Parts: sequence; C-alpha cells; structure tokens
Amino acid sequence: MKYEVLHMLKQNSNTFISGQLISDKLGVSRTAVWKYIKNLKKEGYMIDSSSKKGYKLLDSPDILSFEEVEKYLKTKYIGRKIIHMESIDSTNNKAKELADKGENHGTLVVAEEQLGGRGRLGRAWCSPKYKGIWLSMILRPDINPMQIPKITQIAAAAVIESLKDLKIKAKIKWPNDIIINGKKICGILTEMNAEMNKVHYVVLGIGINANLTKEDFQKDILNKATSIKIETGFTLDRKSFVGNLVNKFEYLYEEFEKTQNIESSIKICRISSAVIGKIVRIIRGENETFAKALDLDENGGLIVQYENGTRENLISGEISIRGLNGYI
Repeated sequence: MKYEVLHMLKQNSNTFISGQLISDKLGVSRTAVWKYIKNLKKEGYMIDSSSKKGYKLLDSPDILSFEEVEKYLKTKYIGRKIIHMESIDSTNNKAKELADKGENHGTLVVAEEQLGGRGRLGRAWCSPKYKGIWLSMILRPDINPMQIPKITQIAAAAVIESLKDLKIKAKIKWPNDIIINGKKICGILTEMNAEMNKVHYVVLGIGINANLTKEDFQKDILNKATSIKIETGFTLDRKSFVGNLVNKFEYLYEEFEKTQNIESSIKICRISSAVIGKIVRIIRGENETFAKALDLDENGGLIVQYENGTRENLISGEISIRGLNGYI
C-alpha cells in the first residue's frame, strides 16, 4: 500500500494531492496515509506536507527499486518485478534462493550494497552502498545446459550498448569483464541449476562500478579496477542506466530464446573485444600458456592460436585470460 501512495504522488507530481483523496482512492484511513508518507520520507523521498493542501512529491532518492526504475523500462517481462534490498551478502545468492522457491522468469534482485559480492572463480567484488549497480536476473530458458555460456555474451553486449548510449567507449575482456581504459568497471557472473539435459534456472549477476571513487577501492587493485565516474568524470544516473540495460538485454535475449543463436550479441562482442588480435595468457588453474586471440565463434567461445599453429576454441568456465604484462 505504501507504494500505491507513492504511485499516486508520482502521478500528481506537479501539484498537491489531498490526504482525503488518497484515503478515498485506496480505501485506507487518513492516519494510515500519514504513516505511509512518513515511511516514504524515511526512505529518502522528499515530500511537502501541508494540512490545507495535502502532499506533494518534491524529489525521489537515488535508489534502484521498481518504483524508481519502472519509468525507464520498455520490457515485456525482465525487470517487471524487482526485489530491492538495502544490504545483502550477494544478489546472486538471494536470486538462487528465490529461484529454488519458484520465483518467476525475469525477476530482478537488486541491492544497494553487497557485503559478500563475488565474481568468477570466487573472487571478491567491492560493492559499496548507493555507488554501484549490483543486480541479478532469474532466467528460466528452455535450452540445453551447454548453451548457458551464451547468456554471458548477451549480458556483455547489453552492457556495452548501454554504455555506448552515453558515449562511453568500453571493451570486453573475454568472457565476462567490461573495461574502460584497460581497467575493469563491470563483471558478469552466470550460474545455473540444471540436470544433464535440463536447465531449472539461470542466475545472471551483473556488478557495475558506477559512481565509486578511488577511496572506495583497496589500493592493491587500483591498477586493474576503476569506475565509470573515475574514468569519465560524471556521475551515472543509476536508475535510467538500469532501465536501459534491462531493455537491451531483453531485446538480445529474445533472439537467443527464439533461435538459440546469439549472432547480434556476438557481433557487438567481437567489435568491442579487448583481446582479439592480441597475445594473451591462458590460465587453467596452475597451468599457464600463451596464444594469440583470433576471433569469437558463433557460441561466444574464444578462438586462439598457439605458437605451434594449433587452434582451440576456449569455453568460459575455469579459464582466465590475462594480458602479457598484466590484467589486459
């Protein structure tokens, strides 16, 4: 009911709306309306209250709730339900918990802060409050589990296209890192629950360093991690960016759902690759080899050529790619 009150305030943002009108429309008491307004103010909404005029919404907080992101959404199903958390260990963990209980395809779990954020191979991810975009999607594709790595490429393409709309030039360090000026600003973590030939669900986690400052990072990772704000100098509007990102993801994902190919996403990932044409280090556990990255195959695998001339199509998983002298 609190958010129905908020919806009415948003619909009448240019004028005052009386408490009695809200009470009548929603079928609650004036005292209940006052309590909802009080709670909204605690959440950061600036609301002008007048005993004679009623209530008027002056400003909304920079939070990533459905009520704040909705106006930017053009999707059919992804993001049409957003579970918004102030603070959580990991959005992927929460999304998996909800998916196990039957949460619907397309639901987003969004947190303002992650206390135990992580990336591929269990690496820690810095996720301070109100400064980044930390979200996970619950997906239920009717596909063979072997097709799941394609979803990472779709997500990477969606992030690249969203940044391009802001005239931010970014690159993809295969398979799941988005970089600006050679430093990581976004990581993608795709996890699934499946049997041999059936996917129960996929949880796609996207973490974006939006408005972090240098003080938010540990000094030992500043040589390989950064934020959009540090690199561009402007503060990202997180609400509109999330809406745009989800819109672009659904558009690209629908191609995959209908045809099980990701031609459009691969084209974006190929053009924006940070590794194609370079000699890279391929790390498998304790083993390290060198090869030239040639291209992406139709499934999003990285085609590499070793010094002896042999080629291999690498599949993301327990493989890491690094540059010759550092992160990329």
